[in-house]
Amino acid sequence: MTSDDLFGAAGAAEREGYAAQRGSAPLAARMRPRSLDEFRGQADVLRPGSPLRRLIEGSGGSAGPLSAIIWGPPGTGKTTLAHLVATAAERRFVELSAVTAGVKDVRAVMDAAVRDRDLYGRQTVLFLDEIHRFTKAQQDALLPGVENRTVILVAATTENPSFSVISPLLSRSVLVTLTSLSDKDIREVVESALADERGLAGEYTLDEDALEHLVRIAGGDARRALTSLEAAAGVALDAEPAGRQTDDPVAITLHHVEQAVAHAAVRYDRTGDQHYDVASALIKSMRGSDVNAALHYLARMLEAGEDPRFIARRIVIAASEDVGMADPTALQTAVAAMHAVAQIGMPEARIILAQAVVHNALAPKSNAAYAGINAAIADVRAGHGGPVPAHLRGSGYAGAERLGHGKGYVYSHDEPDAVARQEYLPDDLADAAYYHPTDRGFEERLRARLEWLEGRLGRRSGSR
Repeated sequence: MTSDDLFGAAGAAEREGYAAQRGSAPLAARMRPRSLDEFRGQADVLRPGSPLRRLIEGSGGSAGPLSAIIWGPPGTGKTTLAHLVATAAERRFVELSAVTAGVKDVRAVMDAAVRDRDLYGRQTVLFLDEIHRFTKAQQDALLPGVENRTVILVAATTENPSFSVISPLLSRSVLVTLTSLSDKDIREVVESALADERGLAGEYTLDEDALEHLVRIAGGDARRALTSLEAAAGVALDAEPAGRQTDDPVAITLHHVEQAVAHAAVRYDRTGDQHYDVASALIKSMRGSDVNAALHYLARMLEAGEDPRFIARRIVIAASEDVGMADPTALQTAVAAMHAVAQIGMPEARIILAQAVVHNALAPKSNAAYAGINAAIADVRAGHGGPVPAHLRGSGYAGAERLGHGKGYVYSHDEPDAVARQEYLPDDLADAAYYHPTDRGFEERLRARLEWLEGRLGRRSGSR
């Protein structure tokens, strides 16, 4: 047998192994990256020279390997990175889940790690998934091994380690924060799975709109994308005619993906017309006080993967532009929602956004403040507005008194009703009136107040 035959036989055996694996292991497990070259996303924490990259590459030197706590959303590569750490320098890999493991299991790993180190000079990597589920006592059991580097601990968590991991363990480890994968990264993961021998091996094709839907529903989670792709492939295969004889790839359509994940595709382009059209419809529905329509368009934006922070900002603007002083608390709700959404994220952010949308939609409406600032800006741009009256000018500096600044100013709080009758506008705008409150909601009370104030100030209502 020639060398070419040997390599050909080895390749065939490997392909047969992949084919057998496709019948058992999930697609997401089969497509787990085997090297940093196959890894998608997390460029910042894997930059050359970073602690995690040095750990994965088995870098030597006086700076030894550091244990790591990897914090990030599901499907961003925490387990994969732990496997990559283990493959460096032929380390032994042990995996525990904090859901089922206890102190006894941790101590058994430590004892085995000591034997491996002493007998074979081999380091042990302990991957502990969901470390936030470990109690303080269980985490304490890890400290001696991490302190002495009996094991290299790689712990994964979806919860903030500052609150879920004990301080002594945090101080002995490097904290690595992962982020959700970008749409581009998810697209590459799916396309790779379609072609790779470990994946679907070119036996399926995926329509572009189906790929876009998979990327959208993945939400930055590579595992979810691959699980959905595998389910859609099953639906597509079942839809093929019985006794199919052709070797042509099976086409996975948008309909197959929707059936597989029970999640209809939302016709929505986050960078195109639909982005602006649906956002506009949300604003106009709140303005029109149709709460059901407003919630519908909010749902469409959320289901399409729109950035909830963008939606929150639009609601804040609407609360001031369309509700205004008819219900001043609408702006308070909207601003609170914007801050809460930034801290919490999806999917819980949908509840907060819904509350702000409902408040805006049901509130009485007034654009008087919005119209008022526009009218004032129009006057300024038209060149109206002379010098600031002398009695209103700043007088807190040397020489101001000599210039007459502040002379004759009446301090409002010295007046019985805290309203000082004096001129505030420049002379050429003495009769300008920008704010015209409506008779809706809280603004009805403001209108009566404004009428009284204008009489008290000796001004007459009007507009330029």
